[in-house]
Amino acid sequence: MHLRLISWFFIMLNFMEYIGSQNASRGRRQRRMHPNVSQGCQGGCATCSDYNGCLSCKPRLFFVLERIGMKQIGVCLSSCPSGYYGTRYPDINKCTKCKADCDTCFNKNFCTKCKSGFYLHLGKCLDNCPEGLEANNHTMECVNIVHCEVSEWNPWSPCTKKGKTCGFKRGTETRVREIMQHPSAKGNLCPPTNETRKCTVQRKKCQKGERGKKGRERKRKKPNKGESKEAIPDSKGLESSKETPEQRENKQQQKKRKVQDKQQKSVSVSTVH
Repeated sequence: MHLRLISWFFIMLNFMEYIGSQNASRGRRQRRMHPNVSQGCQGGCATCSDYNGCLSCKPRLFFVLERIGMKQIGVCLSSCPSGYYGTRYPDINKCTKCKADCDTCFNKNFCTKCKSGFYLHLGKCLDNCPEGLEANNHTMECVNIVHCEVSEWNPWSPCTKKGKTCGFKRGTETRVREIMQHPSAKGNLCPPTNETRKCTVQRKKCQKGERGKKGRERKRKKPNKGESKEAIPDSKGLESSKETPEQRENKQQQKKRKVQDKQQKSVSVSTVH
């Protein structure tokens, strides 16, 4: 029994020496690969070197290579920068660059935003939008073409002429409709939103204050039948008003002589018979 314990002790000792030699050789290989590897790194690095920066990252961080001149430096970040997408692997999380025409992307086959001059459509960046779509220069995306939409016509307005609704026979009436949806760049343009047509109305008297200016002037100029005779002055009266008193006496005397002459003629005629 005692001999068995001694033999088991030597077996375990030999096994531990073997394990130690293996770890020592692995450490020598790592030192040969990264002679300046350090465990006390900053900025989220798990291991790093003075020349290459981060070599590995702490858990949940993404490893990305940043170019500085002709040299690339490893960096550990909590999220990938613009132009990269993150991929998680069992041994490392790393950032991979998007395609050349992508500004941001979800993975190598799906862009979420395109660089200037390209339009996004179904995760791809295109020079021109497909048939039936148009380019939106604000969002830099391919969008559906939008056509104009208008409402139904409103009822016709009252028949008017120069802003009045009475005192005439022929005028105009108007109806309008509203634009419900403005068109996009390639959409159908909007039709007219107002129409005007001629109309007729039954003649009717205007209420007080409704007649236009011309109608009021016409009413002033047209005299009544009873007033027309009184308004016209007697030409004879005008002439008599211009005569002097002497001229009037002479005319009266001439009238008297004419009357006397007629009377004398009538008397002479009667004596002859």
